Amino acid sequence: MISRRRSAARAASVAVVAAVVTGLAGCSFGSSEAPAESLSPTPAFVSDYVTPAPLVPAPLRGTLVPEGSLTQPSLAAKIDNHEEARPQIGLERTDIVFEELVEGGLTRYVAVWQSDIPDLIGPVRSIRPMDPDIISPLGGIVAFSGGQERFVDMMRNTPVYNAIHGQSDTDSTFYRMDGRSSPHDVVVKAQELVSQHLDLAAPAQQFAYSYDVGSSTAATDGSPIGAIDVVFSDARYPGWTWDSASSTYLRSQEGAPDLDTNGNQLSAVNVVVLRVDEVYDYDEDVPQAVLVASGEGEVSTGGKTVHATWSKDSSTAPIRLTDASGATIRLAPGNTWIELVPLDSGSVTLVPPAA
Repeated sequence: MISRRRSAARAASVAVVAAVVTGLAGCSFGSSEAPAESLSPTPAFVSDYVTPAPLVPAPLRGTLVPEGSLTQPSLAAKIDNHEEARPQIGLERTDIVFEELVEGGLTRYVAVWQSDIPDLIGPVRSIRPMDPDIISPLGGIVAFSGGQERFVDMMRNTPVYNAIHGQSDTDSTFYRMDGRSSPHDVVVKAQELVSQHLDLAAPAQQFAYSYDVGSSTAATDGSPIGAIDVVFSDARYPGWTWDSASSTYLRSQEGAPDLDTNGNQLSAVNVVVLRVDEVYDYDEDVPQAVLVASGEGEVSTGGKTVHATWSKDSSTAPIRLTDASGATIRLAPGNTWIELVPLDSGSVTLVPPAA
């Protein structure tokens, strides 16, 4: 009985296969009525991806930029800080600013641009005896309005191109601005001036930088500080207040917000205070901050401050900052203001954050 069922099943299967074969035989595969479509080979894949340039720190700011993108020289300028010179033009776009004591208890700035050069900067004023030591490590260009002949000669005797108001090579880039009183009215076409000297090298990196604010030395090892009060003299006492909303220090002068030409308060990612000796070797009325030396200071970043030792080995050497263990202090990427506070006549007060 089982044998007969298996035979019947085999017979049915054979019949199905035969029917399929018969059907296929009736198809017109390969006939002249419907030729098969020829297939073209797939073209080889070609990628349009371009490997981006490596990122490197901007030499005066520490922010990461494509390698080779910042080849222009730096521009340093002696910027006026008289009341009639405020608000100054272009300070909000600086990489580094040095504030120094000059005669009469006033201060002036050595402001430096390289990563972001404005169309216009100023007002510019005359050179002082400590400026060659500040500017020489940068190379590039220095813009100023003149000065005592011996101070001008000192500045000329550096590896820096001297662009001086009233000279034939600055006729197209320096001018007196309407609406500002003399001598607080000399301004500089900064981008045009730099474009005339692209043969000069970009500056060397001046400070060590961390990856971000949180990994900077002060933010990692420092103590919380809410404000930095600096006194140069009875006439000049700037201050810096930590602003957590912007992660910067906001600048004031003589108790009032220090504003730029847009009405915004000037700010800094890093505030460096260096205590310096003042001498009167060249002029009994003109102090000179002694910078080829060493001393104590404070570095503030990210709302915290760490004690520092600073040193400068020569006029052309950059300032070195180290911590209590002798390790190099790393600033955060961003702009830096450096206060050169006299040891004898000045003072620095670090104010803890409000409870």
